[in-house]
Amino acid sequence: MEEPAIEEGDNHRDVEVAPALISVHPDHKFIVVSIGSDLRVFDLQGGCSVTLVDDSSGPLHKDSIRAIRFGAEGKLFVSAGDDKLVKIWNANSWHCISTVCSEKRVSAVAISKDGLFVCFADKFGVVWALNLDGFDENQVLVEKKAAPVLAHYCSIITSLEFSLDGRFIISADRDFKIRVSVFPKKPLDGAHEIQSFCLGHTEFVSCLAFVCAPDYPEGFLVSGSGDSTVRLWDITSGSLLDTCEVGSQAGFLESNGREEEHYSAVIDLCTTPDGTLVAVAIQSLQGILLLNCDLSAKSLSIAKVVSITGGSFIPTSLGTASCAEFLWMVTGVSTLHGFDSHSLARVRVISGFRIGSPDSVEHEPTMLEDDEIPGGEKLLEKLQGSVSIENKVFSAAAEAVKMAMCNLLIKKQYSADKREFRKRTRNDKKIKQ
Repeated sequence: MEEPAIEEGDNHRDVEVAPALISVHPDHKFIVVSIGSDLRVFDLQGGCSVTLVDDSSGPLHKDSIRAIRFGAEGKLFVSAGDDKLVKIWNANSWHCISTVCSEKRVSAVAISKDGLFVCFADKFGVVWALNLDGFDENQVLVEKKAAPVLAHYCSIITSLEFSLDGRFIISADRDFKIRVSVFPKKPLDGAHEIQSFCLGHTEFVSCLAFVCAPDYPEGFLVSGSGDSTVRLWDITSGSLLDTCEVGSQAGFLESNGREEEHYSAVIDLCTTPDGTLVAVAIQSLQGILLLNCDLSAKSLSIAKVVSITGGSFIPTSLGTASCAEFLWMVTGVSTLHGFDSHSLARVRVISGFRIGSPDSVEHEPTMLEDDEIPGGEKLLEKLQGSVSIENKVFSAAAEAVKMAMCNLLIKKQYSADKREFRKRTRNDKKIKQ
């Protein structure tokens, strides 16, 4: 039998760039963008940029940020990434109230619905929890340590979400699994009870989100994957309710007579508060795919594609608020080799992302021009650094993100000799001098 091609992971470190991320305050008060190690915040109500205050010495983050998240009530904000630092911010004063050191690089974060726990996942597949009991908006938290609560066996965790009622914590990984764990009353003692596994994806699970409606307050889970599908789940039973193939909408191209693998991975998902729409960012789609979600029929269907014109814009992250009709998106990467551009991020907004059918003229989703975006030029200058950015920069950035995602999440195949060599040279096996 022919041996699988060996992918030398160490040779691709130079393309492991971090994609730009965006997070929207639940009440549409703030927009946060991270690019590389830079965290940028804009106050929509005040119409001005925000200065972050961190009393610890050194930069806010020392390496690429991989996860950002507002709490459900908007009081807390968390940022974490490759520098192994988890920073918890007061989302009113934008003071850093606590910095936690992780043992490994951080890949995902989540905040419990009651705001009492911050959970984060590392590259080794462990989910940690930090108790925020005693959080005071006017004080800095005393130093606290995180405790491990659950683990995926040596598999990178790509996404963390709490269920809408706060009963479960859902974790997804690069080995195609979605685990639903009961979030215990004492999380620091561990989350040992598994409610279900949602199994069906055939490639890494990249993102998770919940959809709900008045008739279905507990909601259902939607997931995106490198297998070019979006799937709908009942997390209580782990049942797969529906699968929507989205790869064909991404302009799938053929290369050397065959389709290029992993070209249309789902990058991110975002849902409307009423659960009728799911916005999907796809790795090769210059636009946003909108899916209809019929919770009564427990089905997903393609509604339309909202194309993004005026340059090569392939979103790397999506965000929306529970009270607004805007879908925010960003594209860009951290430092890109070969380019001297000081701004590698671009922000765009779709209006009409709200309650109602996307086929209704009244609620027709529309891509806003730069001068129509909430916050206008001031916001763009803060979040992306410049309004005018060369198109070739984003073409290169889109390719870099694609390569980085493959290198990070696609499991590599090694020969027997290579496996033995890697075992002998593992960092935890080296004898400290």
